[in-house]
Amino acid sequence: MKILFKNITLMYGDGSTDRNMYVVVNDEKIESIGKELPEGTFDRVISGENKLLCPGFYNCHTHTPMTLFRGYAENLPLSRWLHEKIFPAEDKLYPEAVSVASTLSIAEMIKNGTVSFSDMYFFCEDIIEATAAAGIKANISRSTVAFDPNITAQTDDRFLEAVKLYEKYHNSADGRIKIDMSIHAEYSTVPSACRYISDFALEKGLSMHVHLSETKSEHDACVEKYGITPTEFFERNGVFRVPVTAAHCVHLTDNDMKILAQNGATAVHNPASNLKLGSGIARLEKMLSERINVTLGTDGAASNNTLDVMKEAYLAAILQKGSTGRTDTVPSGAFIQMLTQNGANMQGRADCGKLAVGARADLVMLDFDMIHVMPVYDYCDAFLYSANASNVVMTMVDGKILYENGEYQTIDIEKLKYRFRQITENYFT
Repeated sequence: MKILFKNITLMYGDGSTDRNMYVVVNDEKIESIGKELPEGTFDRVISGENKLLCPGFYNCHTHTPMTLFRGYAENLPLSRWLHEKIFPAEDKLYPEAVSVASTLSIAEMIKNGTVSFSDMYFFCEDIIEATAAAGIKANISRSTVAFDPNITAQTDDRFLEAVKLYEKYHNSADGRIKIDMSIHAEYSTVPSACRYISDFALEKGLSMHVHLSETKSEHDACVEKYGITPTEFFERNGVFRVPVTAAHCVHLTDNDMKILAQNGATAVHNPASNLKLGSGIARLEKMLSERINVTLGTDGAASNNTLDVMKEAYLAAILQKGSTGRTDTVPSGAFIQMLTQNGANMQGRADCGKLAVGARADLVMLDFDMIHVMPVYDYCDAFLYSANASNVVMTMVDGKILYENGEYQTIDIEKLKYRFRQITENYFT
């Protein structure tokens, strides 16, 4: 299908903008970008009056089935939140509940302009099937934990499950689905597991998804146990031999940041979840000064409580100003990069995350003719500080429109809501 966006304002992945532009999407790719009306015929022409077109957003750390627990475990610190509420609730999970909850999460993300997400959880086949059916992209990893110091690759059922996911699903759904490896966290694993999981990732050219220094107690307990930080623990045990997606990174030391930078790792900033669970505020400005690839994530809906990554960009921007007392050190465009280009780079999607000829047509269109945005003096600043997910009027992945003006093209939203209500009404009985 050939689509023309006519007379539209473009915001590129670095936050720069052009007005009154023409963009042609031909099948799954961007065919042309220019100031002149292109020749030819089009299956559809979309007016860009008062609209902004930009690369689609990346939610770089989440747990999609956890919409089941949205609002269930409120006002608790992370340790109590996990042990008293979430772990017992997760023990009751079953495939249909995971499938329906994942689809609901995906619908929320599509509505909010997300074109790809990185998920760490279990029941991964159900998450993958929901993702493939909805048309969105994702890097999905089976979260592995290992407490037995004698565990081996041959006896680790979670690791073997991750290997099977790789063999069956990596680069499936026309490349939309990628499989990462995952070590849940330093406190939930042993050195030998770090080694054989990262060995496999290195052999297959896969990335690794971990939780890293989310809380001060987690960070300090590792120092007390091993005499090194969680980042140094993972480095010692070979994890940074592969590209690492490190979620949270709230309590990194200066040396930890150097390790991430030297190894090309990505730090996923999750400001809403970190604030809500009382975990703290990541030192964003310092991470950027070390040239770490920083992205944004929502975490799961149980700890956020939304999957709106535009909100994360806004929070990240104002938090770094308020926490440092400096308002001009990180430009607005840096947060657009975190939301788009940096996420694509993290996921290993070199032809995504940008508005460029030949790139995948993963695009979001926003309506700027709304009173909470007016007036617009600078489109990048208006996007970051005034706009929100309600401005999203279209989400496109690989040139296919998944959501437009409140209508889903790949999800029966009313049927989904009905089944989700049925599951949640009986889940805790």
